[in-house]
Order: sequence, then structure tokens, then C-alpha cells
Amino acid sequence: GAIPALVVEPTFDANTYFKFPVENFKNWAIADTYEPGSTFKPLNVAIALDAGAIKPTDIFNDPGKLYFGEDMIQNADRSSRGDLNLTQILAYSSNIGMVKIIQAMQPAVYYQWLEKIGLGKNTGVDLPFEAPSSLRNQKDFITKSIEPATASFGQGFALTPLQLTQMLGSLANGGKLVTPHVIKGLSDDQGQMDWQATYPEPQQIFTPNTAKLVLEMMEQVVENGTGKPAQIPGYRVAGKTGTAQKALPGSGYTAGAIVASFVGIIPANDPRYVVLGVVDEPRGGTFGSTAAAPMVKEVMEALISVKQIPPS
Repeated sequence: GAIPALVVEPTFDANTYFKFPVENFKNWAIADTYEPGSTFKPLNVAIALDAGAIKPTDIFNDPGKLYFGEDMIQNADRSSRGDLNLTQILAYSSNIGMVKIIQAMQPAVYYQWLEKIGLGKNTGVDLPFEAPSSLRNQKDFITKSIEPATASFGQGFALTPLQLTQMLGSLANGGKLVTPHVIKGLSDDQGQMDWQATYPEPQQIFTPNTAKLVLEMMEQVVENGTGKPAQIPGYRVAGKTGTAQKALPGSGYTAGAIVASFVGIIPANDPRYVVLGVVDEPRGGTFGSTAAAPMVKEVMEALISVKQIPPS
């Protein structure tokens, strides 16, 4: 659960802080929430597998769009891909495939799972001003079919980037949810540790087998799917792109505004680091694959060098 790096831009210069807008003082990685979009899809696949609603060999048909009364859900690229297995649903980031996966579960069961993995709570990180995640009230979620459908592809609820990293980290950690932290302890002037911080025991939220299986699917996202820009020669990388509508305070979405993201896990065969990059309203490349994946790739390449991670 150790956090070796946490960066927010734009930031401020402490020497001339009075020259910067007050919003630059906020660590939005822990103090602001957002709708994660497709980066949440691997967690939903893990939920459906461990709930017994689907099997690893299941096939789902993607017709490109589905209607819920007057509401329509479609794939981000407006495509219809036909029959897809679980790996392909993640690799192509099929919204319709995810909706059908979650429709295999009872809404009440799905809601309980979302609470189990931490939605509606905070992470307990040892930093101030952490914002708790939020989830629709249970009655609306269970009675309105559009709610679990939109949650299937990471919309309709909100969490911090740190909490998403924590949750996705469980897939790299044998299904265990750990408490993120920046403090290891206190040392004296000789470098000897006088006091060592203690944190809650990891919580087993997914079975080790399911975590391993979904991680392998995420590796195919980078090998053959939307995460190709994060490929690093000689290294096995697992990942997932995300391109989400930007939510307005209260309800609704900002017209044309996108939050692009990418999560990378390296090395996929023996995970050591989970790296999440989030770009708020990117200019130019407006997808997670183009706006966020190259940034995360640079961070992972730096980790390989600094931490001397051997090739896979």
C-alpha cells in the first residue's frame, strides 16, 4: 500500500504561493472525486466472476447499443462488435458487453459488491482532506435498470483517483485491498527507525484466482486492445484505458467534456507497481489511450530504471 509518488498538476510554488489560484493548493488525487469510466471495468468483471454470475468462458453479444426506456447506451466508438469473450470486452472496452455482464447479476447483489470493495467510503490514507466516494442510494440503484447499466462501465458513481488505484491494486495483489499510505515511520539522525507505522490488515475482496484471471485479461488490453500505447518492449504490462464523461456537481454531465485515464500494472507477471494517470479535459487526443496511456508509460519506464525492474 505504499505510495512512492503522487503528483498533481497544475500545482504551486511554495516560495511564491500568493501568485497562484487557490484551487492549485488542492491535492485533487485525494480531495476530489470523479467518475472513472472504463478503468473501472476490470473490477466489474472480477465482481461478476466472484459473484458466480458469469463464467470465464462466457460469450456476450455486442449489438452496439441498448435502450433503457428513453435512455440509450452505446459504445464510445459507436461500434458493434458481435460476439465477445470477457477478454475482448475489456480489450475493446465494450460498454455494451459490460452492461450484459452486469445484467447477469441481481442489482441488489451488485450493489452489495460495490459497497464491499469500498464505494461509499474512503481509503483511510494518512493524508488530510480525503474525499469519500459516492454511490447512488440503494433504492434507486435497485429499481432503476439504467443505474447498474451505467455503473457497469464506470459512470453514475464517483471516487478519488487514489481510491481507484487502491481498488485496481487488489487485482495485482491476489485480490487483497490494502490501505494506501505515504508514511513508513520515523527515523533518528542516524537513519535508524524509531517508530514504524502500522496499518489495517489487507482485506480479501476477490479470490486470488479471479484477481489473476482479470489481470491476465488486462494484459491483453495492452497487447491487443486500446492500451497498445503503453507497451514497453521486454516487459509484460497490464492496463486499462478510460474515457469518461465529466460529471457536473449534483447531476448531469458537462457537454463535450472528457476525463481521460489509464491504469498500468507492471510487471504483469509479478506485479510491483500500479500507476494511474488521469487527465481532466485533455486537449487534442481525448481518449485514455492517447491522452493518458503515454504518460503512464513514461512513469513505468522511469520505475523500470530507478527500481531496476528486470525484463519479463
